[in-house]
Amino acid sequence: MKLKYIYTLLTLLIALYFVPADAQTKNKVKKQPAAVSHKKKITKTTTGQQKVNAKSLGEAAAKTSPDTTKKGVGANGISGSLSEEIVVTTAYKPVLADAVKIRRNPDLEDKTPFKAPLSYIPIDKPLELNSEIKPLEAMKRPAERDSAQTNNYLKVGLGNLKTTFGEAYFGNGKDEALQVGGYLKHISQAGSLYKQNTESDQAGIFGKSVGVQNSLNGRIDYDYRSNYFYGYDQLNPPAKLQVDKQYFSTISAEGELAKNFKDVPNDFTYALKIKGYIFKDAFQAKESNLVLSGFLNETINQFYAGISGSVDVATQQDIAYNLNNSLLRVNPYLKFQGDFYKIDAGINIVDQFGFKSAFYIFPAASAELQVIPKYVRLFVEAKGDVNRSSLRDFSLINPFLGQNTNITNSVDQLDISAGLKGTLAPGLGFKATVFRNSVKDMPLFVSDFNFTTGYNRFKVIYDSGRSRVSGFTGELDLKASEDLDIFGRVEFKDYQMATVAQPWNLPKFKLTAGTVIHISNKVDVTGSLLIRGSAMDPRLIQGTLTPTTINSFTDLSAGVEYKASSRISVFVHVNNILDGTNQTWLYYPDYGFNIFGGVGFGF
Repeated sequence: MKLKYIYTLLTLLIALYFVPADAQTKNKVKKQPAAVSHKKKITKTTTGQQKVNAKSLGEAAAKTSPDTTKKGVGANGISGSLSEEIVVTTAYKPVLADAVKIRRNPDLEDKTPFKAPLSYIPIDKPLELNSEIKPLEAMKRPAERDSAQTNNYLKVGLGNLKTTFGEAYFGNGKDEALQVGGYLKHISQAGSLYKQNTESDQAGIFGKSVGVQNSLNGRIDYDYRSNYFYGYDQLNPPAKLQVDKQYFSTISAEGELAKNFKDVPNDFTYALKIKGYIFKDAFQAKESNLVLSGFLNETINQFYAGISGSVDVATQQDIAYNLNNSLLRVNPYLKFQGDFYKIDAGINIVDQFGFKSAFYIFPAASAELQVIPKYVRLFVEAKGDVNRSSLRDFSLINPFLGQNTNITNSVDQLDISAGLKGTLAPGLGFKATVFRNSVKDMPLFVSDFNFTTGYNRFKVIYDSGRSRVSGFTGELDLKASEDLDIFGRVEFKDYQMATVAQPWNLPKFKLTAGTVIHISNKVDVTGSLLIRGSAMDPRLIQGTLTPTTINSFTDLSAGVEYKASSRISVFVHVNNILDGTNQTWLYYPDYGFNIFGGVGFGF
């Protein structure tokens, strides 16, 4: 059937090709005689020959172009019709050449879009409000590179001014449940002035045990300091000078029991601490002190309620007196703390008993409010307390005191302060405070010289009445990186005294600053700066008050440490680089330029 259709199609194509050609001829075409039919002789062939003949016939038919030769042309030149009878003797099997070619190339591009299979997995994470800056999580301390740990450290050094220096630290190792250790410290120097010798020795042991619920820690320390009374007017040296040796010896101990911190809601915490010391000097001054303190605190959500208190029992003795000077403190409080605020409301109840009896109630309140969240906080504070006069504390401030130091407790009647604190930029912290304090019986150190007898010592007097101290304190800490830290503190104070003429030996300006520079894993550099404003001392000359000005000074110091290995280091310290004649107390200049260095060894 297919062969029949193909044959019919070819016949139509041939006819369509010639018919338009004849239609375009203007002259009439004469009728030609009927065409003669030719019959081809049918011969038998094998199957293989039939296939070859069929293929040859097909190729010949495809290659044969229409015959345009004019046949039977008449006198007028018009060709007649042409007809021919074709007899197919075999099955027709066309080849590719028999088909009519499509005059358009197929689109071979595969434009089917690729759709990747999608899979949906729900995220098991609660939705959080990001209205606030999240606090940084504490980074875990990386593991130590050195496999061999050193629990002990020894440091020794020598320098000019006959400087001898030594430190030693001992520990039981890395044990989170039990820590036991001890330390030794020594430094001594001798200046250019006669008997300008000082010495300081310290020793102690300590321990800490961490249990399941509570922690227990304690320590025992011994401190020894010595110096001579070497001070006098260098322009007018006395004929006689009492350069007696003074020393201060203190044995102290303390122990504390505290509940371990747990990050749980509505936690109940407590602590109990006991500490005390025994102090004496080269003469007959003695002091003993025992303090028992503790607190109870209950937490309810953001609400804290608790009470703290202490019993401070002290006895003070010298040639002229033997006193009991004790205090009892009770401090109930309420605290409220939120994301943007913190409020402490309480009172401080103080009962003074012993050689003098008095009862006081002071405010103990403070508040903080975030001005710029996570960056700047505004704070205010109001408080008061009784400051027990202590022979040990006085000797730490001024080691050139004479005998029979007057004992009177000063009272901070109302200390008010306000300011801002926080972070200005990453690594840059600050605190700025303005304050005004009302102090009753403010202690002052003044000279008590009598160079006719060679006496060159100080005493303590008190401003009887209410003194007011106003000022500004600024603190700045710039930690630019792990390798650079710069910090400083500045103080401006204005004194309004009640009964004395001047705030004797109290400077109105003071600047302290320092830096730690980590140059490499082997080299560390430290530095410190002290700028102290001028002060005045009520120098008595032949019974006449002659105020003497103690000039301001600048003290610059620095140190370098080089780690030769994981166990051995070398250090150098330089003090008073500017080589100034600095005087903290009248006629008692500090050491000039001095340098010392040595080695350290860990084991």
